Amino acid sequence: MTDPLEHVANQRRLSQKVERFTESVIREMTRKAMIHDAINLAQGFPDFPAPAIVKQAAIDAIDADINQYAITWGAKSIRDAIVAKFGEQTGLRIDAERELTVTCGATEAMIATLLALINPGDEVVVFEPFYENYGPDSVLSGATPRYVALEPPNWTMDVAELEAAFNDNTKAVIINTPNNPTGKVFTRRELEEIARLCRQHDVIAVTDEIYEHIIYGEPDAPLEHLSMITIDGMRDRTVVINGMSKTYSVTGWRVGWTVAEPAITEAIRKVHDFLTVGAAAPLQEAGAIALSLPRSYYQELADGYRARRDLLCQALDGAGFGFTVPDGAYYVMADISAFGYSDDVTFTDFLVEEIGIAVVPGSSFYSEAERGAQQIRFAFCKRRATLEAAASRFEKLK
Repeated sequence: MTDPLEHVANQRRLSQKVERFTESVIREMTRKAMIHDAINLAQGFPDFPAPAIVKQAAIDAIDADINQYAITWGAKSIRDAIVAKFGEQTGLRIDAERELTVTCGATEAMIATLLALINPGDEVVVFEPFYENYGPDSVLSGATPRYVALEPPNWTMDVAELEAAFNDNTKAVIINTPNNPTGKVFTRRELEEIARLCRQHDVIAVTDEIYEHIIYGEPDAPLEHLSMITIDGMRDRTVVINGMSKTYSVTGWRVGWTVAEPAITEAIRKVHDFLTVGAAAPLQEAGAIALSLPRSYYQELADGYRARRDLLCQALDGAGFGFTVPDGAYYVMADISAFGYSDDVTFTDFLVEEIGIAVVPGSSFYSEAERGAQQIRFAFCKRRATLEAAASRFEKLK
């Protein structure tokens, strides 16, 4: 039993901010997977190798003694590579010296951006279900998050609800497309509606585009990633966040970046400097090589994930889960109401302990737990053999 006096003492000693969120539920599920020797379909990291050419580039950089601090906002080699690739994709010319910051992963890029933008009393619009960092990042930066629902089964955005979330205190809106956890790809029409409100209320769009190359659609209706920064009037009011983790299967390398107009970039660089100084120097050199891979690499990446998606979805359908096939990223948000469990946490504990599969409870992606109480998230960034083993274990659910 907790000593009441000790609890009061801790409240005085610790920041009130940390009382408003928990540790990562996703990473907690990875720990549970290890304890129960379960298949980890919870945390979004591949269990297959990164491209050989990218790994060799990191080895070569270390062998070349590139082991000391790089320029705080990023080594010139990777900044030039980002500018070249970004220009090819978007048609925009980015100034590598004034509009780009290399960070310790997209995770640092997000918190550094919010810390650079937010003042007391500011609000941040967040679509939910959301990647679990966005809520705590808003709190840590001092903002009040305003949540706007993406409604299942197709994760649609209600423009009226979005309009109601914007006001004179709104400083930023966070957009993640392709989306984690839903697999939604925001349409041009949706992005234009968000852009309209950003222009109307003088709001910054912070776009997490880490899954930009993992996108599907159908053979007769292919999808393309659209960056908010390319929408009319958004060039100077968008912060694009990206990184190496998902595209090159190196989630542990922690190399990310932001693209933004010079004044915002200068503010982000100040925060970044005192948060982490800089990303790992040899891995930045490897990043420059990765970013120069041919277009065929990205097509093969998407094709490989499409096959994994289809394998998992077939297994989920056979086991009785409800879900919408994702258009992008490498997650499936599934409905568990057919199994009769009172809530998602109870069901995920059953899955990991009795079935041997770790997933993420849906409530961790919502501001109010009950909204996700009948949802769970699967990650399919795994080898085919891993997914086939999971499919076999689903047979126990029937």
